[in-house]
Amino acid sequence: MAKDQLQVLNALDVAKTQWYHFTAIIIAGMGFFTDAYDLFCISLVTKLLGRIYYHVPGSAKPGTLPPNVAAAVNGVAFCGTLAGQLFFGWLGDKLGRKKVYGMTLMVMVLCSVASGLSFGDKPKSVMATLCFFRFWLGFGIGGDYPLSATIMSEYANKKTRGAFVSAVFAMQGFGIMAGGIFAIIISSAFEAKFPAPAYKDDADASTVPQADFVWRIILMVGAIPAAMTYYSRSKMPETARYTALVAKDAKQAASDMSRVLQVEIEAEQEKVEQISSNKFLAKAFVSG
Repeated sequence: MAKDQLQVLNALDVAKTQWYHFTAIIIAGMGFFTDAYDLFCISLVTKLLGRIYYHVPGSAKPGTLPPNVAAAVNGVAFCGTLAGQLFFGWLGDKLGRKKVYGMTLMVMVLCSVASGLSFGDKPKSVMATLCFFRFWLGFGIGGDYPLSATIMSEYANKKTRGAFVSAVFAMQGFGIMAGGIFAIIISSAFEAKFPAPAYKDDADASTVPQADFVWRIILMVGAIPAAMTYYSRSKMPETARYTALVAKDAKQAASDMSRVLQVEIEAEQEKVEQISSNKFLAKAFVSG
């Protein structure tokens, strides 16, 4: 079986754990880190949104988001995630992991910023634009999920592939934790700069106008790790498994992995074409 395998793929499977593996973990892991931050940071600001946009003068309690609005604000990104996984997963097989991964990250950067810039002069318009941009943010996140995991698995060797993919998925926990920590920091900073009385003492003055910046900043900060990941990912070559088996460019795959693994790898274009031909015949036999 090993004799039938391409040299470039065999080199990846048997490669010793080295620096490029950890680079791939960091880059793919930062994708999951950003996904988790963007998806779950909204739950940290929903109470603030209610106090700012749904305050009822004279009420004994601070304003809260209506149940239907709260459900939409918290859940719309997950709807986008489902759609994004299906679309970008398919597109990644058509255009390549690297190119499509860059698309998803750009969608995430733009929509994170746009979510924080949600506009309107009435609560309904602000919530509507927020939900609109959150959906497309989720759409980008949905693309990042399968692509980050695929990139890591295709770069890893056989011995540590499971551990490396698990390490990438574990970055979700750090993203959620980072969201909570940053929300505490930014809230404390604004509270120190713009002190306000308790709601029971002065309901109208308890939520200062500057509070509107807090939730916007928290949402927009999600663009920073996505932008950093985009730059780092642009420096990585396309995975050899895609280049050789899907794009059928054995020379480029061998060149990329020779540079990454720092070993001499032979380009086996004839074997690539033979493998493709065998797969075609096998499909024809099954369908026949």
